[in-house]
Amino acid sequence: MSAEAGPPSAEQPWPVRTVARKIAEWINRLGTVWVEGQVTQVSARPGTGTAFLTLRDPSADVSLTVTAPINLVRSMRPPLAEGSRVVVHGRPTFFVGRGTLSLRVDEIRAVGVGELLARIERLRGLLAAEGLFDPARKRRLPFLPHRIGLVTGRASAAERDVLTNAHARWPAARFRVVNVAVQGPTAVPQVVAALRTLDADPEVEVIVLARGGGSVEDLLPFSDEALCRAVAACRTPVVSAIGHEPDTPLVDHVADLRCSTPTDAGKRVVPDVAEETHRVHQLRDRARRALHGWVDRECRLLAALRSRPALADPVGPLLRRADEVRALRDRGLRAVRAELTTAETFLSATRSRLTTLGPAATLARGYAIVQRVFPDGHTEVVRSVTEVPPETELRVRVVDGALRARVVDTGAEEVEQR
Repeated sequence: MSAEAGPPSAEQPWPVRTVARKIAEWINRLGTVWVEGQVTQVSARPGTGTAFLTLRDPSADVSLTVTAPINLVRSMRPPLAEGSRVVVHGRPTFFVGRGTLSLRVDEIRAVGVGELLARIERLRGLLAAEGLFDPARKRRLPFLPHRIGLVTGRASAAERDVLTNAHARWPAARFRVVNVAVQGPTAVPQVVAALRTLDADPEVEVIVLARGGGSVEDLLPFSDEALCRAVAACRTPVVSAIGHEPDTPLVDHVADLRCSTPTDAGKRVVPDVAEETHRVHQLRDRARRALHGWVDRECRLLAALRSRPALADPVGPLLRRADEVRALRDRGLRAVRAELTTAETFLSATRSRLTTLGPAATLARGYAIVQRVFPDGHTEVVRSVTEVPPETELRVRVVDGALRARVVDTGAEEVEQR
């Protein structure tokens, strides 16, 4: 019974040749493909008919072995070299004997500068449509960062320019420098990794991407989509200082601040200690003048308050008010006394009038009041002789007392005769 009759198991495993053959059959069904990448290694030894190349993805740490006829590689104009961007046409091939996978190509096309620029423009439109270039999402740099992250080439002029200019402006500026490849197939993965490392550092408050000038091909990594998205994803503000003034890779539009050169970046990330010292002196002078002006104004206000009569002679108004109160009190007393005198005079006059008109005064002039006394004891004033018949008991009141009398004869007839 054949080993390939059924699925493999621990009791009936497939041999290596069977697994390798099945993998080769499956890969051969893939057909031909067009692949774009960057050449990182070229091996075309004399006396051999096959050239070996390593094709790398510029945006990821992924590579693929490529085999091609040596005459195809030698006929390339310009000659194929490491770092070249190419588009190849070939078929994936699995070598059963060695158990390796490679791409067997029959056509290699160099990607020209025009095509690269066209791709950059298409990517520019895509990123702009997604809002990665929107000025509203750009963040302000800190006034004085605690630590500055610097991503640049090792011992490069860009690194020297940034550090020299930053320390010239602010000698205490602190940097964390991460050296990476700034061109070639490994540039994008290394720059992205450096960005993530610095973004995760809590002491780093701003990150500077710095590289000197170069050709369009040299600056291609800084227009890579993966790098642009990594810059946009950073929580730390990113400063782009790539190339010279005319150079504008896509990362310039995504970064929070674009500097024309690394020298300019060194001046923008930290303040100038001389300018800030001068500004502090100016603010101190302004504060001193403002304080002196305020003190002078308050002193003038106090002097004006002290010169007012109420504060210059505080007892004088009280004394004048006391005199006014005293005068008013005297006037009140005189008015009351006058009213009392007038009332007393009027009362005396009334009393005199009453005394004069009263019965006592009349009795004093010799008159008397005669009253009839009834048996029950009550009395009644006699107004006529007809009211008292003879033998009527009378009470006669004179000025100094009263006496009793009895009527003997009324003499009414005599009165009537008269």
